[in-house]
Amino acid sequence: MTGSAQFRTGKGHHDENFPVASWLISPRHRPTILAFYEFVRTADDIADHPNLSAEEKLARLDSMEASLLGTADAEPEGVRLREALRSRALSPQHAQDLLAAFRQDAIKHRYANWDELIDYCSRSAMPVGRFVLDVHGEARTTWPASDALCAALQIINHLQDCGADFRRLDRVYIPLNLLAAHGVPVEALGAKSASPALRGCLRSLAARTGQLLQQSRGFSPAVNDTRLAVEVAVIQSLAERLVAMLQVRDPLSETVHLNKPLTIAIGAVAVGCGLAGRLSRKPPAERYQPS
Repeated sequence: MTGSAQFRTGKGHHDENFPVASWLISPRHRPTILAFYEFVRTADDIADHPNLSAEEKLARLDSMEASLLGTADAEPEGVRLREALRSRALSPQHAQDLLAAFRQDAIKHRYANWDELIDYCSRSAMPVGRFVLDVHGEARTTWPASDALCAALQIINHLQDCGADFRRLDRVYIPLNLLAAHGVPVEALGAKSASPALRGCLRSLAARTGQLLQQSRGFSPAVNDTRLAVEVAVIQSLAERLVAMLQVRDPLSETVHLNKPLTIAIGAVAVGCGLAGRLSRKPPAERYQPS
């Protein structure tokens, strides 16, 4: 088995909806976060590859984990992350949790309800925020707010890509009970545009995602590292704007993404607000020291 990087889509950290190790993050933390990103991006692209069977995906993901844990060296991204984690005395658990989500993607294509979707997010999204917090030595009391934000980001992506996920991978993250409550068959996600009933369903899921963002509003002020806190404030603002867009746009027929000028404008405001908020911040929480 040759390295799995051959299955990469070509998407990099600059192409993501939200900042990944941006200039806001301290330079000493960026290499570790980017090593994590490259590992996760490669594994995610394996799970989403339309021409690989479920068995092939699982074998590739096992190979990624073996390289991460040091029982094999077939995957350069796994080796690089393993070395980065070792240099910072960090656990591979967050990366392993994400691999569990990608294995789930290979075999599970439907989600019955909100609880199932959030359970998936607990492996597919929440470990990302927790990893970044651990890299910065932040207190684990920040995890619940981080989890809420990361879950919201994941569901925003699901809403943006709901048509493409169904047509390309026969994968549906919109909870089946929510579709049923609006009288919408799963096949409606394959249409060129959303019916009024499907639009109502998607707006309902966007509104519930907005509730997660309400829970994550205290995340940035709780972070000790000022640069990370400002990046979190930017991500929060971008997510809130996207949820607002999903309330009025049809992701099947319209682009529900922020263009570069708008992203910069929202980010600039968020940076200013984030820095201003540091002035009235409570005393720092106890920092977590990884074992």
